[in-house]
Amino acid sequence: MKSKIVTSTLDEPLDTDELPEGWKVVTILDACEVNPPKPPKDFLLADAPVTFVPMPAVDADLGAITNPDIKPYLEVRNGFTSFRDGDVIMAKITPCMENGKAAIVQGMKNGIGFGSTEFHVMRSRGEILPEYLYYFIRQKSFRKEAESHFTGSVGQKRVPADFIKHCVIPLPPLADQQRIVTRVEELLTHVNTARDRLSRVLVIMKKFRQATLAAAYTGRLTEGWSGDQGSDQFSFNRDEIEGNGYNFKIPVTWQLENIKGVCEMIVDCPHSTPLWTQNGEICLRTTNFKPGYLDLSEVRFVSHDTYLERISRLEPHENDIVYSREGGILGIACIIPKGLKTCLGQRMMLLRVDQTRSNPKFILNFLNSPVILKNVKELTGGTSSPHLNVADVKKFHIPLPPLAEQHEIVRRVGLLFERADAFDREVAAASLRCERLTQAVLGKAFAGRL
Repeated sequence: MKSKIVTSTLDEPLDTDELPEGWKVVTILDACEVNPPKPPKDFLLADAPVTFVPMPAVDADLGAITNPDIKPYLEVRNGFTSFRDGDVIMAKITPCMENGKAAIVQGMKNGIGFGSTEFHVMRSRGEILPEYLYYFIRQKSFRKEAESHFTGSVGQKRVPADFIKHCVIPLPPLADQQRIVTRVEELLTHVNTARDRLSRVLVIMKKFRQATLAAAYTGRLTEGWSGDQGSDQFSFNRDEIEGNGYNFKIPVTWQLENIKGVCEMIVDCPHSTPLWTQNGEICLRTTNFKPGYLDLSEVRFVSHDTYLERISRLEPHENDIVYSREGGILGIACIIPKGLKTCLGQRMMLLRVDQTRSNPKFILNFLNSPVILKNVKELTGGTSSPHLNVADVKKFHIPLPPLAEQHEIVRRVGLLFERADAFDREVAAASLRCERLTQAVLGKAFAGRL
């Protein structure tokens, strides 16, 4: 009877008889030491320099260690994971593991390194090439299987060492491994080149959006526009703007206002942490904030009583602006969409625009524009816990065109952003095709069909 390979590398079990001649099936523990012991204390002098690799120093896309630190040997030997040149490391904790954080260890100072305790280390016993093992664990099917073996609580789930040890791998002779690695690298070079070019498009689109907003709030976007109160005569009042800390020009038909002057109300959020419930009313978190819109794919709830308590200052309505004012997500403005019943969580404020004076989306786009983001960085830079004061936001100066021109600017920004969004969707689709091609190459490689 044919035996079956039970492995995390293949979408379907593979008959051993289907493997090329000379191949065998082993566990990773057969081929590698898994999490080998640290070097002895006297391996190096106490102050000898060694490479230190925190989790962010492993680039998931490149599969390489980038920008590591150098630290004294004795400082890092006891409390961290050790490895040496030629080892393969992979993240064991979510979400780093799912994101593919893994690398072949190379170029370590004095040949050894230390890093996050959230790494698993695999050291070849001589029968497997590090590059072959690295490509094996880069398979999406491997990561899916590893994810199914997670242990621990939400947010702290990890791949246990036993999963690594007992995972089986098709193993050809070393010469065949080298040929496979060479062929995989040849094929993936083309894929990675395409992936790199796609990532550049995303950068270009980000700059395009910033340039669009910069043009919108200096009058260039509607230069020559003929409207009821258009700015056909395009001249500038530079001194007024520069005197208020900005370094750009606006048409003379525009006014310089502050955020407080264009809003009916600006209120801070409740400062207490809401009591979360399994269902009830949606309570916004800054994790829902994306520039210009709310991402409600993952929401949390509060009871109706908590909801009533948290809207006592001001209930969010359609076209109100919510603005993040604290923490890692700082200085992002979103708009309340039609039909959303919600209350405010922490680290945000709500702005209700006076629509007789201004278009809410005009204010929204301005708060997300480069000039305001620069101002936010200047106000919060250098602080250990950056946050914006409501009083500072109220003082933000805004170039304000006539209302009809505001509507036109919003329309034109929307059209240009739609084009950028279309490019982003095309890039995402192409990136997905690159990933599928990568996985197809790896799948054939470890089935002996490359």
